[in-house]
Amino acid sequence: MQYIKELSDYTDSQKSAVTFGKFDGLHKGHQKLVEKVRELGKNKGINSIVCSFDMRPLWKSKGIKPQMLMASEERYRHLERQVDYLVECPFTEEFSRKSAEDFIKDVIHDVFHATYVVVGTDFRFGHDKCGDVQMLETYAREYGYDLFVIEKERYEGRIISSTYIKDVLKEGNAGLASILLGYPYAVEGIVEHGYQLGRTLGFPTMNVLWPSEKIVPPYGVYFCNVRVDGKKYPGISNVGIKPTVSDKKRLSIESYLFGYAGEAYGKKVTVELLEFRRPEQKFDGLDELKAGIHRDIACGRQYFGIV
Repeated sequence: MQYIKELSDYTDSQKSAVTFGKFDGLHKGHQKLVEKVRELGKNKGINSIVCSFDMRPLWKSKGIKPQMLMASEERYRHLERQVDYLVECPFTEEFSRKSAEDFIKDVIHDVFHATYVVVGTDFRFGHDKCGDVQMLETYAREYGYDLFVIEKERYEGRIISSTYIKDVLKEGNAGLASILLGYPYAVEGIVEHGYQLGRTLGFPTMNVLWPSEKIVPPYGVYFCNVRVDGKKYPGISNVGIKPTVSDKKRLSIESYLFGYAGEAYGKKVTVELLEFRRPEQKFDGLDELKAGIHRDIACGRQYFGIV
């Protein structure tokens, strides 16, 4: 898969099947769009394309702080080997003023040479969101594409959406978030040197700074999987500011891994949140902290069935 970070950098003249959206989280609803594009691309011998709107330029101009499920690099890794192209379209003030018909002409037709357009039932586009699926259908013959409108994916009767998943995560329900996403909610980062207190207490841990743009679940201890050096290890993670040992309020995720004995400083790891165990708390001293960690580890062993 080719990853292109500017719409203007896409120059392939081959016909395509393309889908559009923010694709924040690439949840099960998004995956239906991707699957259809992949199917059309493979069966028709044309390019399969996911065009992802990057809202950060517009948010920055309006002073909006991003709160996202997924960073661009994560989206790339989830789509790798699924489609031919992931094309990011920076959603600038200028782009937001493009009319709906100009979007069809300039982007769908002139940039992507689309033979097939795949969107969800509520897809809106163009200035003031004037364009919809009915407009796409109206202009399909003029601009030479067939339109596929994909019904929403639901869970227990409710439409799966990025907003729904964000609300679930804010409640700490990592298990339900995994069901809606189709994979565990995860954080990626470089392991950094912390206070090394865990090592002193006999529980060596990996510290990763929480990405500033990612949705933060409630502070606390979670059962998790951690991917490091191409392998996956079960573990427990604390999301929060570690109030027992620090007053800096620096948000991080600190993980203890079962069965890992290597040196991880400077390595990139992925921490997948599986289930919430308990809220973060401030202990009355290191002895209580150590006892609390002992309890968390014991619960982790039970959760994962580790003898």
